[in-house]
Amino acid sequence: MSFWDVVWFIVISFAFVAYLMVMFSIIADLFRDREESGVMKAVWIVCLIFFPLITALVYLIARGSGMADRQMQTAANMKEQQDAYIRDVAVKASPADQIAQAQKMLNDGAISQPEFERLKEKALA
Repeated sequence: MSFWDVVWFIVISFAFVAYLMVMFSIIADLFRDREESGVMKAVWIVCLIFFPLITALVYLIARGSGMADRQMQTAANMKEQQDAYIRDVAVKASPADQIAQAQKMLNDGAISQPEFERLKEKALA
């Protein structure tokens, strides 16, 4: 095995990985697009299977500009959902709620009077 065989193997491997990344990006974009009909999505997938290089080039030329827009919209929606979830989970109890919870724990015998006073001061601080 010569040096140029190794270089050729690296070039071919790079091209193959780049090709796979393009294919997966196209497939992900097809499924992400809500405006495209199911029939057209199926046509694109079948064409990608039987004529992969030509179909990929046609897809990137015809619909490439919208790929970035759809990906940015999906990312923005995911961030919005994540922020809403974090806000929902991380709702801080009001001081009155904290004191009421400490009072309940005191009445149940889970904490002593000095611990209740400490929790009350902490809630009011």
